[in-house]
Amino acid sequence: MLRTALRNVLAHKARLMMTALAVLLGVAFVAGTLIFSDTVGEAVKNASARNLKDVAVSVQATNADPDTPDVVEAEKDGKRATALDQKLADRIRALPGVQSVRSDVTGQATLAGKDNQPIGNGWQNRAVNYQPGKDGKDSRYPLAQGRGPAAENEMALAESTAEAAGYSIGDTVRFATDGPVLKKKLVGIVATDDPQVTAGGSLALFDTATAQKLYLHAGQFDELVVAATPGTDQHALTAKVRELLPKDRAEATSGSELAAEQAKMIAEQNSALSQTLLTFAGIALFVGVFIIANTFTMLISQRSREIALLRAVGASRRQVVRSVLAEAGLLGLISSVVGFALGTGIAVGLRAVLDANGAGFPDGPVVISPAAVLSALGVGVVVTVLAAWLPSRKAAKIAPVEALSTVEAPPALRSLVLRNTLGAVVCGLGVAVMLYVSTLKSGDDLPTAMLGSALTLTGVIILAPLLSRPLVSLAGVVTTRLFGIGGKLAKENALRNPRRTAATASALMIGLTLITGMTVVGHSAQRGMDKMAATDLTADYKIETSTYVGLDPELSKKVAKIPGVEAMAPFRGTGISGGGGFGYLRGTDLSQIDKVTRISFKQGSLDAVRAGGIAISQSWAKQRGWQAGDTVNAEFNDAKKAKVKVAAVYADNETLGDAFADMSLVGPHAPRAKNDELLVKAAGGGSEALVKEIRHALGDSPLLKIQNHDDLRKEHAGQIDTVLNLVYGLLGMAVIIAVVGVVNTLAMSVFERTREIGMLRAIGLARSGIKQMVRLESVVISLFGAVLGIGVGIFLAWAGGSLVGSSFPTYEMVLPWGRLGLFLLIALVVGVLAALWPARRAARLNMLESIGAQ
Repeated sequence: MLRTALRNVLAHKARLMMTALAVLLGVAFVAGTLIFSDTVGEAVKNASARNLKDVAVSVQATNADPDTPDVVEAEKDGKRATALDQKLADRIRALPGVQSVRSDVTGQATLAGKDNQPIGNGWQNRAVNYQPGKDGKDSRYPLAQGRGPAAENEMALAESTAEAAGYSIGDTVRFATDGPVLKKKLVGIVATDDPQVTAGGSLALFDTATAQKLYLHAGQFDELVVAATPGTDQHALTAKVRELLPKDRAEATSGSELAAEQAKMIAEQNSALSQTLLTFAGIALFVGVFIIANTFTMLISQRSREIALLRAVGASRRQVVRSVLAEAGLLGLISSVVGFALGTGIAVGLRAVLDANGAGFPDGPVVISPAAVLSALGVGVVVTVLAAWLPSRKAAKIAPVEALSTVEAPPALRSLVLRNTLGAVVCGLGVAVMLYVSTLKSGDDLPTAMLGSALTLTGVIILAPLLSRPLVSLAGVVTTRLFGIGGKLAKENALRNPRRTAATASALMIGLTLITGMTVVGHSAQRGMDKMAATDLTADYKIETSTYVGLDPELSKKVAKIPGVEAMAPFRGTGISGGGGFGYLRGTDLSQIDKVTRISFKQGSLDAVRAGGIAISQSWAKQRGWQAGDTVNAEFNDAKKAKVKVAAVYADNETLGDAFADMSLVGPHAPRAKNDELLVKAAGGGSEALVKEIRHALGDSPLLKIQNHDDLRKEHAGQIDTVLNLVYGLLGMAVIIAVVGVVNTLAMSVFERTREIGMLRAIGLARSGIKQMVRLESVVISLFGAVLGIGVGIFLAWAGGSLVGSSFPTYEMVLPWGRLGLFLLIALVVGVLAALWPARRAARLNMLESIGAQ
């Protein structure tokens, strides 16, 4: 029977090719994901290990007690204070087993390029102190050009940073750390494989004294890195270092512990990406299951005589099942091997594409782990065998005499009744769950929504043969009127085996369901954001810093005095808890707030808030059971408690958030004495000249982000479009596999109907008519899958939209008719393209040979 299985694979190479392609693509997706994850993870891990190569102990400053006098004093000049100083470094250096102590200062610096545009990605814009050794060089940052910074007016940059900004040795570099623009001479360019820098950030280096002046206080450090002499026990040395540290002001971690923490963090970061990609790989393989099952079902029907002969000569049912499963296993193994090779290329290509778009992964070889090989090959073989199991059971049930007397027995009515009953139960349960989800308002209910979606989609797949009859018949009316006999034959062929039609269409339906659902939710979210901005925000500009370090209040006041500025409201916030919940209280200028945002009060008024107390949003009031006039016990982020009067309740407003009050109430409890953002209302709607004036008033800092309504809309739209494009790209694989399924079904259907096609040619149907018949059948099947997919996708988006709407009140489902029409057009094109080869093959059949075919 094993030889029989091998012979069958070799005898049906053309018929199995499309099935092998479906398995191949699915396995390639899985293998590519695993190899990409392993490769990037190993590269980042190696880069981190190189950074920790000589680290025996890391001593880092921790958050100090806010009541400590020296910290309070330190906050007055806006700089951080740490307990790590030169005296502590010297004491650690004197310990037995210590080879050296490196004293690090770290911060953030955002550079302005020669085009005056900021360089890097906000929080990844690093700044460190350059620490030359005895040779005058810092081993962490090898010099590529020039020399290291040695004076207050000098600095160095990473190669990628200098290239992005357009700076070369000798240029004056403009940058900012917390607002005001600073200028220094570029004296050196260094190489680095710091993951934050390679991932799109920037790196600036200063001499130690300058770095301390910018970020700390003279003689203070953020970290002391201890290198040990050979043979020294890291853990013992760490314990000795801990004995020297001030209590609650610093902590020591051994190099091995630090490496383990970083490895764990890297694994968690890669896990999220890998799980996302593997989810889409699973979808692609799930789509492939329909194609594999469809193919083997048709092969069993075509080989019923052959199987009957095997049964007649003594083959048992178990042997027939094993033969079919062995055939599937062999097909899966061959496809998986080729798919794994393709997956390796996908992993390399994916890394190159992401690097070209600023991902900046560290350099490293392609990593192919045994787990990736076994997982990818195992998945391909197991999926193929499982998909062929039901067809193999059907083959085993063929009775020798009964099978010899017929080519293909029609499906038993009972099986369809059972299938329809099961489908109705599953689909009904899924719809019920989704209707329940539509009443929920919390993002924590996402697992319930995913379960309901899976049940609904599974139920529709099971019911697809039943649904195919009315939908295909309706499409047949159109094709018959437009294309005559060719359209009618296409309809009849599609209805001849509804289970096969349903299985073929389901593959396309799954991909379009997911794409449609994501598109509707994304489009609706974008419309909601636009509506929210148009409804809530009446200011023309929102001003903040790219690193969220805040804006100097004195500079902010200058903005209000600029000619052309009609109103300006600063914002500063702090956390507030009370009534069993936590929220965010924003302080602002109450004399200006109603000029930069629309406020709809449900209880109380703005005058009441000005008289003292806070205003809270309607949803916040509902959650806590508060109303205007209540006096509540509140606790602020700085742990101070106070009785606060609820002066007003307003309709939910994204600009104002949970609650707002006068700046005098919020300011003392805010974590910093800077404004988080400014909202500016301009006379006449604003202009480029006004933007330049605002920038000038705020010191022309590269940290500044000045956004108008269009900028804010594009920022939000960009995030949503990025997610949608990623989903389209990943689900595109599932759609491609679905196209393969349509081609496969049509090709094998043509083979089954060889004699029928010969008869049609004999009674006068031209070759063009044969081609048209096959093409229309393909289009009908594709449109059937598309209509089902789009319909289910819209339903799931509607039911699950309430969870998305919980994040902002203006969410409202809006159907993107243009994109939905595009999906239908794509399905139409898929149908036409998928039929090219089968239609050509059908038209080229020899008339006499076809009539004589058995």
